[in-house]
Amino acid sequence: MPVLVAYATKYGATRGIAEHVAHELTTAGRPAVALPAATVHDVSTYSAVIIGSAVFVGKWHRDARHFVRRHGEQLRQRPVWLFSSGPLGEATHDKDGKDLVETSRPLDLAKHVEATGARGTTVFFGALDAARLDAPGRLMMRVPAAREVMVEGDFRDWATIGEWAQGVAAQLADDPA
Repeated sequence: MPVLVAYATKYGATRGIAEHVAHELTTAGRPAVALPAATVHDVSTYSAVIIGSAVFVGKWHRDARHFVRRHGEQLRQRPVWLFSSGPLGEATHDKDGKDLVETSRPLDLAKHVEATGARGTTVFFGALDAARLDAPGRLMMRVPAAREVMVEGDFRDWATIGEWAQGVAAQLADDPA
């Protein structure tokens, strides 16, 4: 059975991460498919599930939250991993020296870990194309404080994402189930 990489994205950056994870898993001998979380109606045909979500205002995208609620029972019956896409920019630490990956962990992540029985979580840097922003997003970009965290550019680290996916593949290979 293939691995499902279900994702929730608003502007497409998280989809790119999910597709890369699916590609890396497939390359490692674990066939995988990346699908929008909102389109998945049954997870019983997948051997494992990875759920990825963009993070907005400290929370997972609503499609990812709904996916977890809809499929919670089935998710707890198979290996699950979670990833979040969020921080932007080239800095790895904020002005106070705090690790941006750690401070970017979604506020609701623990709830999703509990609901799914996830074996692991991670946060990847994301991407922002200001031309793709909706009206509220464009308005936010005018606020000086928001511009500090809404840095335009692609900050996804493909090597780090690939290494994480390879680690998931290795864990699946070691899984007796």
